Amino acid sequence: MSTSAKTEAPTLETRGLMKSFGAVTAAHDITVSVPERAVWSLIGTNGAGKTTFVNMVTGYLHPDQGTILFQGRDITSLGPREVTRAGICRSFQIPQLCSELTVLENVLVALAIADPKPPSFFRKARESEAEDRAMEILKRFRIEEHRGRLMTELSAGVRKLLDIAMSMCGHPKVMLLDEPTSGVAAEEKFPIMDLVMEALAAENVTTLFVEHDMDIVTRYSDRVLAFYDGRIIADDAPDEVLGDPQVQRYVTGTAPAEATS
Repeated sequence: MSTSAKTEAPTLETRGLMKSFGAVTAAHDITVSVPERAVWSLIGTNGAGKTTFVNMVTGYLHPDQGTILFQGRDITSLGPREVTRAGICRSFQIPQLCSELTVLENVLVALAIADPKPPSFFRKARESEAEDRAMEILKRFRIEEHRGRLMTELSAGVRKLLDIAMSMCGHPKVMLLDEPTSGVAAEEKFPIMDLVMEALAAENVTTLFVEHDMDIVTRYSDRVLAFYDGRIIADDAPDEVLGDPQVQRYVTGTAPAEATS
């Protein structure tokens, strides 16, 4: 019975998260339970509370009230580095890359930061292992051909892929992606998401992504959380959420004229 209970336990769970900035409530009673290997999207207009939720889960903000559990462990008070080392990683809307380094060097830096092992006398062997691992990661995202290029030489799509690839250096169990297709050419968005989802699925990573493109949401999500005014106003399969009158009115702006009068 105990083994079964562990299997059914959610990978990520939040209970009653509350967060205010002065008179503004950015999160009100955010309670979710995300199963292992799920792919969920977070939708909502700017200021709806999506980023606040992501920042709380990843340790960049601490909730005023509530609890965050990862694999049953309370991580509510942990900082970003501790959360990352526990197994929750994130990518950013604007990729966090070092412009003075090559693609390969950026991944090597990410691997060094993620490596829990202390410095070793066998430095050359460790460096060789790290380079092999870096190339594995680049190949998984099919950007190995860019390994010697600087950031200024890359398209927006390749930068996005590199940022997510670097987030994978810590072997995450949960990945939070902040608008993975924003700023990329229209013809790149589906190929990029195909690569990202394939890479994350291969590692059995539970994935939550913030997205404004409803085509991406519909195509890649198992489930959608719709945020409005710091609250979750809908939580269901994509078709159900996108057909919800409140979501159409406050999130997608697709409500019939008579529904908004």
